[in-house]
This record gives sequence, C-alpha cells and structure tokens, in this order.
Amino acid sequence: MTLTQTGLDSATLRHAFGQFPSGVVAICAAFDGEPMGLAASSFVGVSLDPPLVAFCVQDTSTTWPKLRTGERLGVSVLGEVHEGAVRTLAAKTGNRFDGLATTTTDEGAMFVDGACAWLDTTVTQEVPAGDHVIVLMRVNWLEMRDAMPIVFHRSGFSRLQLCAE
Repeated sequence: MTLTQTGLDSATLRHAFGQFPSGVVAICAAFDGEPMGLAASSFVGVSLDPPLVAFCVQDTSTTWPKLRTGERLGVSVLGEVHEGAVRTLAAKTGNRFDGLATTTTDEGAMFVDGACAWLDTTVTQEVPAGDHVIVLMRVNWLEMRDAMPIVFHRSGFSRLQLCAE
C-alpha cells in the first residue's frame, strides 16, 4: 500500500478530523431565565482527581463569550434521541431550544432532558489553540442515565452498534 500525502487546506483537514467518531454534548446555562447553549463534538474527560473535562470552541463563536460568564455550565451528553436537538443547538440563527425540554439548577446550569449524563461544571481555564479555544472545566457533580449516546462521524450523526461478545 502506498501512502499519498495531501495538502493541509481546511476542507482536507475537516475531512481527516471527521474520520474520528466522537460524542456530542450540549453546553448550556440560563441567564435571567433565558436559555443559552451550544453543541460541541470535541468533549473529553481530562482528569479524575481533580475531576476535569474539556471541550473546544471556535474563537469566532458569538455564543461562547456570553456563555462563559455563567456561574455554572451544564454539560449534557446527548443521546440517540437528540439528533434534532444537536442540529438545533448548532444552528447559527433561530431558537436553539425550540422543542427541547430542559432542566435548570438554581446556579444557572441548564441540562437537556433525556441526556446520557449531566455534568454540572465551572470554567477553570481557557487556552488559545489556533482558531479555537480549549475550555477546561471542573466537574462539581454529575448524574448518569441508562441511554445510548449519539455519535458524530464524517459530518453526520450515527448510533452505536453494540457487538455481542
């Protein structure tokens, strides 16, 4: 097999990065009762002690500058039932919460109902990384549910197929 090098233009990089499947999370908070949130497929667990997670957001995001000011942010690991919600939360315009059931804590963290897991987080650090920012968050508490996650792969959404052992 012969390997062929290709250019590093944005379309080629997006295609190459899309070869790696990832879960999708909603990162949300309420400000004066108004919901705000975004979808991210770059979520990762970072540390068990202390409990830390991270995600990446484009530095051109118009949502993140407001969302980052929240006392607490809710991270919802989205499930198979949330394909429509992912598309709505990722939209540049319109009501990102249209038809979406949510739960909000007294501290303002907002969660998507029916998600696989809820993580109540606090932003601890932001690290510039090219055209994105890596956001590090401490997990204050979490709740898990018995649901299967939605998977983002090759610019589309899929369901996991579990193999019998």
